[in-house]
Amino acid sequence: MAILILIATILLPPLGVAAKHGLGGTFLLNLVLTLLGFIPGLIHGLYVNYAR
Repeated sequence: MAILILIATILLPPLGVAAKHGLGGTFLLNLVLTLLGFIPGLIHGLYVNYAR
């Protein structure tokens, strides 16, 4: 399951965050960061899914 979340986070960061944390504040922050630029959303997605 973890590999699927990693792939989802790399391809579409909000999807990976939503799969692991639900549709809360973390998801909304990641969605905004992804809309502002893919790289900030990707970094945030990897951080919240794997560095915490």
